[in-house]
Amino acid sequence: MHKMALASLFALAAGNAGAAVTVTYVNPDNFTDLPFGSPEREDALKDLTEHFNRLGSSLPPGQDLRIDVLDVDLAGRPIPRPQAVREVRILRNTDWPRMELRYSLEQNGQVLKSGEARLSDMAYLDRRSRYFDNVTLRYDKQMIDDWYQSTIGPMPRNARH
Repeated sequence: MHKMALASLFALAAGNAGAAVTVTYVNPDNFTDLPFGSPEREDALKDLTEHFNRLGSSLPPGQDLRIDVLDVDLAGRPIPRPQAVREVRILRNTDWPRMELRYSLEQNGQVLKSGEARLSDMAYLDRRSRYFDNVTLRYDKQMIDDWYQSTIGPMPRNARH
């Protein structure tokens, strides 16, 4: 039940007038790497959803982007710390971000682009980040930005939050 509620919670459409982005997380409890605690997991999925929605704000009116996230492996590895309120992630070259998704870009019921994508950024620590250090999931978002720009279209100015 919790799985379905979480998937439904993030399947909300948002975006500019006439354009919409719908993000659905398919079996998020089976994802390779998300924070262990329930509030942290929900925060991470909400953050990714908001990022996809910001990217989708550049879509022309009438276009809809549907994204089914099939797997997530966040940058770094969590290190258990009993006294810490939130988990700590250690970033190493061997723990690059990865994501699997299925997407469909449609306009007036016609599919313009669709497919499955396996995103990864093995050089995430070697590249200059577009995001400040205080931005959550900044390496994962940069990887998503690269996919979006090469597959869907130009990124909006407000994507880098």
